[in-house]
Amino acid sequence: MCGIVGYVGRHAATPVLLGGLRRLEYRGYDSAGLSVQDGKELLTLRAVGKVSRLADKVRAEWPEELQTRRVVGIAHTRWATHGAPTEANAHPHADASGRIRLVHNGIIENYRAIRAKLEAKGHVFASETDTEAVARLVGEYYKGDLRKAVIAALRQVEGAYGIAVISADEPGRIIVARKGSPLVIGVGEGECLIASDPSALISHTRRVIYLDDGDVALVTADSVDITDLNHAPMDRDVAELEFEPGAVEKGGYDHFMLKEIHEQPESVRNALRGRLDLLNGTAVLSGMGTGARELLDLQRIVMVGCGTSLHAGMVGDFAFEELAALPAEVQPAAEFRYRNPLVDGRDLVVAISQSGETADTLAAVREAKDKGAMIMGLVNVVGSTIARETGRGVYLHAGPEISVASTKAFTGQVAVLLLMALKLGRGRRLSRERGLALAAEIARLPELIEAVLRQDAAIAKVAESMAKHEHAFFLGRGPMHPVALEGALKLKEISYIHAEGYHAAELKHGPIALLTPGMPVVVLANRSPVVDKTLGNAEECKARGARIIAIVTEGGPVAAIADDVIQIPDCDPLVATIPAAVALQLLAYHVARLRGCPIDQPRNLAKSVTVE
Repeated sequence: MCGIVGYVGRHAATPVLLGGLRRLEYRGYDSAGLSVQDGKELLTLRAVGKVSRLADKVRAEWPEELQTRRVVGIAHTRWATHGAPTEANAHPHADASGRIRLVHNGIIENYRAIRAKLEAKGHVFASETDTEAVARLVGEYYKGDLRKAVIAALRQVEGAYGIAVISADEPGRIIVARKGSPLVIGVGEGECLIASDPSALISHTRRVIYLDDGDVALVTADSVDITDLNHAPMDRDVAELEFEPGAVEKGGYDHFMLKEIHEQPESVRNALRGRLDLLNGTAVLSGMGTGARELLDLQRIVMVGCGTSLHAGMVGDFAFEELAALPAEVQPAAEFRYRNPLVDGRDLVVAISQSGETADTLAAVREAKDKGAMIMGLVNVVGSTIARETGRGVYLHAGPEISVASTKAFTGQVAVLLLMALKLGRGRRLSRERGLALAAEIARLPELIEAVLRQDAAIAKVAESMAKHEHAFFLGRGPMHPVALEGALKLKEISYIHAEGYHAAELKHGPIALLTPGMPVVVLANRSPVVDKTLGNAEECKARGARIIAIVTEGGPVAAIADDVIQIPDCDPLVATIPAAVALQLLAYHVARLRGCPIDQPRNLAKSVTVE
C-alpha cells in the first residue's frame, strides 16, 4: 500500500528518494511527499497524484544545489485511509514545532484519543490523518533524543505502523520502527537506505536488514543500532537480496503485467526446481519441516488468504482432498481470527500471501499459532513477516511481482499447492502409478504455459468484442470454479468491467437473471469428468443471447455453441488450472489495454495490503 523511502549517506538524498518512490509506484498510491534536512531546517514538499508531479515541484521550488546536496531525507507515497487524497493529508507530517517530520504506513487505531488529548493541550491539526497524531506525539516527548521520543510515543500507540522520523536538531540520523507494517534497511558503503519494500533498494545495495515487530532502529550513514521498545539491544542478521535490479524493470514490455504473464514459464519452473521426484512420483519440500509421522497424523488442512491467494487456496482444496484424501477448507484470512476458528495441533494452517505481509493473513497466522495449530507459509518474498513468523513453509521463487494485479504469484501458488498435495498424497494413500503420472504432468507446466502464451494474438482478437461490454460472467466447475473466480477478478481489477465468477451450476439459481443479449460469458470447458455438465450450463446462457467464450482442451471437441474459443493443452484437470488461468490473464490484459486503462496501477488498489 503506502511506500516509505529514507536515505542517509554519501550521495545526494533527493534523487535517491525520488528514485525509490518511483520503484514503489506499483504498490498503489494517491499522493507523495518528501522531507530533507537543510542545515538546521527541514524542507518538505508534497503533491497529490503521481511521483512525477512531486519531482516537478522539486525542480521548480528547490535550488539545484539543494537537490544535489548530501542531506538526510525521508519520502512517502500515500494510499488514502484517513482523509481524502489532498496535499494537506499527504506525508511527511510534522510535529507542532515543525522541526520533526514523520512518514507512516499502517493504521493507528487509537489516533482519535491521541488527537483529542493533544487538542486539549492546544495542538491545532493540519490534516485528517491518523499519522499526524503520531508526529505530534513524538514532538511532545522530544527532549533532545529522537529515538527516546519515538519510543515514548509508540508506547501510547495502538495499531499497525512502519515509520521513519527525522529531526532538524539531529542531522545525519533517521529513526525507524515497525509493528505489523514491513520495513527493511539497506546497508551500503557509507550509506544506509530505508524502504517498505526491498525493490526500492536493489539499485543501491543487496545487503538488507529486515526489522521485526517492536524494533526501533537508529540509522546513520555508517551504522544501524536496533533496540526494542524497552531500549534493550536487538541483534538482526544482514540478508542478501536474491533478485537483480533488472527484475523490477519492464524489460521492453508495455506493462509490468504483460511482462509478468510472459515470465510464468520461468517462474513456475523456479517454483518446481529441485522439488519433483519423478522416479517415485512425489515431491521434495524440505521447507515444510514435517516428517512422515506428522503427515500421517494430520487431520485437516486449512488454507487462509485474501483475493488471488484465496483463489489459489481453493484450487489447493480440490488437490488435497482428491490426492491425499485429507479434509481441506479455505477461509478468507479477514474472517479467520474473528470467528474463533476450530483448529488444534493436528490441523495444518497454510498462510498464502504473495508479499508475506498481508495484514489479515498475518493476523490469521497469529490466531492459529495461539490455538496450537501447525503453521506453514506459502509466500513469494524471502524474509517477509509471514515467512519469519511461520518458521516453515515453501517459497515461490517467482521473483518480484510489480503489477498490482497478481499473475505469476497465483500460478506459482497453485503449482506449489499441487506439489504439497502430491507429497501428502504419496505419504498417505496415493498410488505410485498415479503419483508418477501426476508428477510428470506437473513437470510439463512450463511448456503448457508457453503453449498458451503462443496464442497471445488470438486471445487479443477475442478481447476486441469483450472490451465493448460493461458486464461479464465466468463459469467453471470443480477446480476450474476458483479459476473462474480469479479470471473475473483479473478482469474487474484492471479493465473496470463488472465481472463475476460463478460455479457453472449456480448461474441458474439467480444470477442468470442478469444475462442480456451479447453479454460475454467465459466458460471453462476443458477436459474433465464434468465437462458435459459445464457445456450444458453454457447452453442455458447461449439460449438467452449470451456471447460464449469457451476455454477448451486442445485436440478435443470444440463446443459448437462457442462464439470464441481459446485452447489450452491437454493435461490433468488439476494441472489444467494453471494454463487456463494464464489464458484468462491474457484476456483480461488485452481487454484493459483496448479500454485504455492504467493496467499496472488500477484505481483504488494497492499491491501489498498491510491494513485491515
